Amino acid sequence: MPEKPSIDGLEQKWSAHWQDLGTFTFDRTKTRNQVFSIDTPPPTISGFLHLGTAFGYIQVDAIARYHRMRGREVFYPMGWDDNGLPTERRVQQHYGVRCDPAIPYDPDLQVAEGSKGQRPISRMNFVELCQRLTVEFEDDFEQQWRQMGLSVDWNLTYATIDARSRRVAQRTFLHNLARGEAYTADAPTMWDIDFQTAVAQAEFEERAIPGAYHRIRFARVDGGSPVEIETTRPELLPSCVALVANPDDERYQELFGTEVLTPVFGVRVPVVAHPLADAEKGSGIAMICTFGDTTDVIWWRELDLPTRSVIQRDGRFQEQTPSWLPPGSVEAWSRLAGQYPDRARRRVVEMLTESGDLIGEPRPIMHEVKFYEKGERPLEIVTSRQWYVRNGARDGELRQRLIQLGRELEWHPDFMRLRYEHWVEGLNTDWLISRQRYFGVPFPVWYPVTESGEVRWDAPILADEAALPIDPQAEAPPGYDESQRGKPGGFVGDPDVMDTWATSSLTPQIAGGWGDDEDLFSRVFPMDLRPQGPEIIRTWLFATVLRSLQEHGVLPWQHASINGWILDPDRKKMSKSKDNVLTPMPLVHTYGADGLRYWACSSGPGTDTAAEQAQMKVGRRLAVKILNAGKFVLGLGAKPDLTVADVTEPIDRAILAQLATVVEDATDAFDGYHYHRALDATETFFWRFCDDYLELVKQRAYGDDAGAQSAQAALSIAYSTLLRLFAPFLPFVTEEVWSWWQPGSVHRAPWPQRGEFEDVPDTAAPAVFDAVRAVLVDVRKAKSENRRSQRSQVARLVIAGEAGRLALLRAGLEDLRRAGSVLELVLTESPVPAVTVELDPPS
Repeated sequence: MPEKPSIDGLEQKWSAHWQDLGTFTFDRTKTRNQVFSIDTPPPTISGFLHLGTAFGYIQVDAIARYHRMRGREVFYPMGWDDNGLPTERRVQQHYGVRCDPAIPYDPDLQVAEGSKGQRPISRMNFVELCQRLTVEFEDDFEQQWRQMGLSVDWNLTYATIDARSRRVAQRTFLHNLARGEAYTADAPTMWDIDFQTAVAQAEFEERAIPGAYHRIRFARVDGGSPVEIETTRPELLPSCVALVANPDDERYQELFGTEVLTPVFGVRVPVVAHPLADAEKGSGIAMICTFGDTTDVIWWRELDLPTRSVIQRDGRFQEQTPSWLPPGSVEAWSRLAGQYPDRARRRVVEMLTESGDLIGEPRPIMHEVKFYEKGERPLEIVTSRQWYVRNGARDGELRQRLIQLGRELEWHPDFMRLRYEHWVEGLNTDWLISRQRYFGVPFPVWYPVTESGEVRWDAPILADEAALPIDPQAEAPPGYDESQRGKPGGFVGDPDVMDTWATSSLTPQIAGGWGDDEDLFSRVFPMDLRPQGPEIIRTWLFATVLRSLQEHGVLPWQHASINGWILDPDRKKMSKSKDNVLTPMPLVHTYGADGLRYWACSSGPGTDTAAEQAQMKVGRRLAVKILNAGKFVLGLGAKPDLTVADVTEPIDRAILAQLATVVEDATDAFDGYHYHRALDATETFFWRFCDDYLELVKQRAYGDDAGAQSAQAALSIAYSTLLRLFAPFLPFVTEEVWSWWQPGSVHRAPWPQRGEFEDVPDTAAPAVFDAVRAVLVDVRKAKSENRRSQRSQVARLVIAGEAGRLALLRAGLEDLRRAGSVLELVLTESPVPAVTVELDPPS
C-alpha cells in the first residue's frame, strides 16, 4: 500500500498489468452454457472516437465485467468497421488522392500525408492506402479503449475488411444466392450523385428544404378542357409517362383512359387511376415521372408504365435527345442537356412561361426530400443494375417472421422494440446491398464475355467457397486467365462491392469463427447480448436478425441493450455539423477513466444523457474516496482472513445486514440490465458506510479485544464486498485497492452473494445502524451550528423516544458515545422523539 495513494496513472498501470497476465483472455474450453458472449459493435475507425461511442461501450463493459464475476466466461471481442465510404473519404483527404479504376496498378506508388489536390491512382493502390490508414486508426482506438478500461480480449479482434470478414460475407452471399434470397435487377435505385453510389432505404433520411409548387397545364388529345397539375419538379416533364388521380375522385372520372400532351415537349401520355393518388393534394391529379420520388416507382411498377429516365449517374441530364421526344422538341431538349436538376428546373419554368402553360407564379414551400445520411445534395432515382437481398418488403410471411423474432428478443429498454417493428412494417423495397465504391467486400462473381464482346450479366460465374475470399477485379475465375479479362470470349469481374452493413450484419459469425472455427462458434453462438445505439436498429440490428434467420434459422442473440443519445450541456444532440462533439480522452485526462465511466454508467439503457462534466467530477471524487477509505480501513486492522463469525457487535452485524440487501438489489438490477441502479445502490450505501459507520467504529477498531475484532471483521467483509460491487463501474481504483490486501484480480473475484452473509445472526437488526446514525447526525449538526470542532465534547446527550427506538440505540450506545465524544448519555421513554445536545462550554 503506497504512503500517498493517488488515482493518477492507474489506467496505464492496470491496463498493462491485465494484458500481461491475460486477465480477460477468453477460455475457449468452456461450454456454451458457461459462456456469456457479446456481439460487440465494431466502431467506425475512419475518424476520431466520439464521446457518444465511449458512452455506450463503457456501459457494455460494466455488463461484461459483472457476468465475468458471476462466473461466466465472457466472450468479448472487438472489431473495427473500416470499409466503406467514411474510410474512402478519409483517405482522399489524408493523401490527396482519388480512385480511378482505369489507371493501372503502380507497385512503387509514393504518396505523402497532407498532399493537396486529388491525384488519380489505381483501384488497388487506393485500397492499399485505405488499409494503411485503417491500421493506424485501429492502433489508436485500441489504446484509447484500454485507457478507458474495456475488458476486451484483445486477442479476439477483427476488421470488417480483413480476410476472415470477406470470407464470411462472400460465403453468406453465395448461400443467399443459392437459396434464392439474393438476386440482381435493373431497377430504379436511390442514387447519391456526389458519392456516385446506390443508397439503401436504411441509409437515407428526410430533410426539409425550400421548394415550390408549379401549376402546369396539360392539353388533352381529344380537345377537351386542359388538365392542371401541381409539381415541385417541373424539370422532369421530359420523363413524364402518365397523369394519375385517385379512382374515387369524381373530378377525373371522364379522364381515365384518355391521353394528354406534355407541355413544351408534346409527348402523348395516358391518364390513369391509382389509390395512392391524394385527392386533397394540389389539384388532386399528379404527374408520374421516371423517376421523381419513390411514389413514382410504385406507380411505374404497379401500372406497368414505360421507363423514360433522363438523369444520369453523375446527376446531369443526358446529352443525347431522348428517343421518345418528338422531332419538334429537340430545341427544347438542347436547353436541358448536360444540366444539373436545379438549372434544368429554371429552364423548364422559362419554357413553360413562354408557352403559356405555367399558371400563375410558383408557390414557395418547405418540403421533405430524401438525402443520403452522409450526403449534401438530394438523392436522385436512376435505373441501374444492383444486387438485392430479400428482406420481407415483398414477402408478408418473411416480414411477420422478422416481427415475431423481434418480439422474442429481450429488449433493454423494451420500448426500443417498437422502433424495430415500425421499421420492418414500413419496408417497401428489398435490401440493396451493392455499392459502386472501391474499399469494400467484392461480390465473388464474374461474368462471361461473348465472342461478340457482350457481357452475359445473366450467366454469373460463382467463386468456389474453398477459394474465398476472392477479388474478381484482381483474380480470374476458374478456367480463365488474366489475359482474357474484358476481351471477347473472356470474362469481367463484378464491378461493385457490398454495402458495409452487408458485412457488419454478420458480426456474430465473423467474431465467432463461423465456417473457420466451428468449435468456437458452437461455444458462443447464438450470442447473449447485442449492445448498440438506437439510430442503427433499422440497419445493424435488423440486418443481423435477417442474416441469422436466413443462415441459421434463429435469433443471433437473446438480449439487445440500446444506449441513449449523448447531448451537449444545452440538451442538444451532439453532431459534427453542430460542432459540439466531445472526445473522451481529454475527459479521461481530467477526471480519470473511472470518473468518465461513473458518468456513463449513471444512465440506464435508452436514456439520453447530457455530457455533464460535473457528473464526471463526482465520479472522480468517488474514486478518490474509495482509495482513501481503503487505506483507512486497512489501517484499522481489516484483514482478508476475518469472517462473519468474527462479527459479534450489534452495530457491525447491522451494517452487514444492510449490505446484504444492497448486494441483492445490485444483483437483481444487473440481471435486469439496470446497471445504473446497481451503481446507485452501491454508491448510496458506500457514502453511509464512510461518513457514519467508519466514524462510529474507528475508535473501537483500534483495540485488540473481541469488540475490536468484530469491527475489523465487519470492515474487512464490507470493504471487500464494496470493491467487488464497484468493480464493473470503476475498474482501476477497485483493482488498486484490492491489490493492497487481496490475491489475484478483483475482476476475477466472485461477485458478492447474499449467502456470504448467512452467518450474520438473525438477531442482527439493520435498523440498529440507522437509529444510531440518526443521533450521530444530530450531534454533528449541533456542533456545526455552534461552530465547534467535531472533536469537541458533548457534556450531556439526552435521547427521548419510544421503547423500541431506545432498544435499538442501546445496541450501539458505546460506539455512539465514542464517536460523538459524549460525557453523559441519557435515554428516556417518550411518545415524542427528541435529541438534546448540551455542549461543553468553550475553553
